[in-house]
Amino acid sequence: MNPETMSPDHLMVAPILVPLLAGAIMLFYNDRNRQTKLLIGLVAVGLTFLASVELMADVKSASDHAGTVVGLYRLGDWPVPIGIVLVLDRLSAMMVMLTALLAGPSLIYAAAGWHGKGQHYHSMFQFLLAGVNGAFLTGDLFNLFVFFEVMLAASYGLMLHGSGPERIKAGLHYIAVNLAASLFFLIGVALVYGTTGTLNMADIGRALYWLDDAQRMLFHTAAAFLGLAFLIKAAAWPLCFWLPPTYGAASPPAAAIMAIMTKVGIYVILRLSLLVLGPDSGPSAGFGAPVLMIGGLLTMAFGMIGILGTPELVRKGGYIAIISSGTVLSAVGFAQAGGGALMLGGALYYLVGSTAAISAFFLIAEPVSRGDEGGDDNARFEDDADPLSERWAPMGLDTVEDMSAPASTRTVSWLTMAVCFALVAAMIAGLPPLPGFIGKFAILQGAIRDNLNASGVLPVILWIYAAMLILSGLGALIALMRFGIRRFWAEGGPTPRILALEVVPVVMLLVMIGLQTVRADAVMNYTRATAMALLEPGVYRKAVLAGAQDVRAAPAQNSAPDPTVADTPEPQAEVRQ
Repeated sequence: MNPETMSPDHLMVAPILVPLLAGAIMLFYNDRNRQTKLLIGLVAVGLTFLASVELMADVKSASDHAGTVVGLYRLGDWPVPIGIVLVLDRLSAMMVMLTALLAGPSLIYAAAGWHGKGQHYHSMFQFLLAGVNGAFLTGDLFNLFVFFEVMLAASYGLMLHGSGPERIKAGLHYIAVNLAASLFFLIGVALVYGTTGTLNMADIGRALYWLDDAQRMLFHTAAAFLGLAFLIKAAAWPLCFWLPPTYGAASPPAAAIMAIMTKVGIYVILRLSLLVLGPDSGPSAGFGAPVLMIGGLLTMAFGMIGILGTPELVRKGGYIAIISSGTVLSAVGFAQAGGGALMLGGALYYLVGSTAAISAFFLIAEPVSRGDEGGDDNARFEDDADPLSERWAPMGLDTVEDMSAPASTRTVSWLTMAVCFALVAAMIAGLPPLPGFIGKFAILQGAIRDNLNASGVLPVILWIYAAMLILSGLGALIALMRFGIRRFWAEGGPTPRILALEVVPVVMLLVMIGLQTVRADAVMNYTRATAMALLEPGVYRKAVLAGAQDVRAAPAQNSAPDPTVADTPEPQAEVRQ
């Protein structure tokens, strides 16, 4: 395939433009026209999903035939690294599709009345999707900051949607923490530009090779600031205390889509740690890897203690998200320290399944806790008998005067909720044969195989990591089983009314998890191929910096990178522009 004869793939911009335009169009509608906005939002999510499917299919098909493929979209046709460039590879395509898969169920759940508890819910929802997708697709730090702020600004509105003292208190805490993270991000970006003269991620990896000792020390300071900013977003210990109260106070559909936001932090850490500070980065190789490994372990331990200690089901979801982040962060640290593709591929497989399970958990936690004296008071409803009146006003939360009715009043049985809760709990706990178990098993298999002959302290950390993988799943199983037995079996009295609109999105996510289980071999092959591409950062750098040129063989892993973009005899990767 000759890339010079190919037209630019404008579809790469669709995951950003479609939700951005949809959110802007909704602003012209009166906020009482929520059903119209809901329809526009569902159409936008559907189009984004179709675009993500096509992008992933293109990357996978081209990669199967030509090795590693990187798709480029140069906005304004400015050359790299001067202009803005969007970069599509296996990892970014997978994350964009995961975002679209979570957005649909969350938006449907909002139709149960949650979108009527404040203003401009649907516009903020679409702007958040645009920011998240932009963060996954951008190829430079400046626009990463722009999309990062778009995502955060929208999340502030979604977090505060519905008002109320508890939500406002948690929301202000959330805003303050993220403003601090943005400040660290800006400081890191300024230092990176001051030392390397560029903000293009691929070009930073090239420029790093030529830095002297003084500049390299300053660059490491910049990397520390950036790492701090994204570790806050990824909810790594000890920077994770904001997450359980924030997600616990947010409305269920907002918390469900915000589950992908912690993965934005993990995505950036994964991208930069392997692209800029990976095994082939010379004196900077492995910088920060011990922090990721040990920090991930402490994050998992904190999440396990939290899920066992809190009585409120919705707050347990926050600690589950923390456990998921710690699991992947440690795996990224091992990969940066020289680990192989098997372990990282298993971690990426686990990331997909755990994120879907966390989103489903936030959706099911509020209906299951409704009327539960041990649950969250802010999640209970005053009147379970009338789904069209005060039932839509959570206790202790202020509401707007225009309370919209749900799109449908059809209800489901309490047994259906029990089954859905059991399946979500099984996925989170990592019980076989669900993706949580498969992902953790693949991580353990890769850890043993890739590091069998390792020496020093690394094997000790690996054994601790293996133990935490098992213990965190066991802790989640005990906590959720204890709640489920008490809620579904031990308690008597009337059961709350549950709308079908509150169960259908959970079922959709469970179907997604089921498909990941049935197609485990295909999904695992994809994530392992993604891990192999991430562990060859020279291919990515050459692809981006070569523009329309063919990219040739990348330098061998653990060797110094070739700082040029000159061709070598064996073509290993192809640029799609």
